[in-house]
Amino acid sequence: MRIIKRKVLIEFWERPGYADAQAALEAWYREAKAAAWKDPADIKAKHGTASILKGGRVVFNIRGNKYRLIVEINYKSGIAYIRFVGSHEEYDRIDAEVVR
Repeated sequence: MRIIKRKVLIEFWERPGYADAQAALEAWYREAKAAAWKDPADIKAKHGTASILKGGRVVFNIRGNKYRLIVEINYKSGIAYIRFVGSHEEYDRIDAEVVR
């Protein structure tokens, strides 16, 4: 997959108090970059706790659900757009289906 907006991940773990997310987000990035997801079932096969939303969006649980990562995936073109990364509390305050 081609990952768009990786900088969002870096900016998150560089925020005070979120350095513990770095290793998990880097591992997710490496895996996603090497992946060839063709549909949501491909993601669920590897990430059983991921939530599949409308519009090609997927919510990944990071570090045992301490953090949430929302990615919008265009399966046909093989592009994944990072839309949000934050704590579980921050995630609870947004609408995962429309956040940009």
